Amino acid sequence: MSVRRRIAPDDGRSALEAWSRARSAGAEESAALPRSTRATAVRYTLEELATRAPGNSVEVRVPPFGVCQCVEGPRHTRGTPPNVIEMDPATWLELATGLVGWEAAVGAGKVLASGSRADLRDWLPL
Repeated sequence: MSVRRRIAPDDGRSALEAWSRARSAGAEESAALPRSTRATAVRYTLEELATRAPGNSVEVRVPPFGVCQCVEGPRHTRGTPPNVIEMDPATWLELATGLVGWEAAVGAGKVLASGSRADLRDWLPL
């Protein structure tokens, strides 16, 4: 099953590049980045993860911007998923772009991961 893209790849890459430039410029520039640009970058990278790791056994949540289901395995259909990963948008984008490694983010408490399949190190960075 293919992922239905809501973010055009060119728009997603542009938003990700804008986020990367703002992050490199410092905290003030990063804070000035429009919310819509951050949201597009997060949603685009979540769609990319779902494309590269298709499946429904893990739910990745990046509130308030998006969520995706990915990774092959038992399909979840009702209630709280057994494998959930949640983090803030900045952490997600740092993981997706390789600025931070999975182990470092989890170790620093920036990623909340529960369930036996809640591990994205094989698919990150994107």
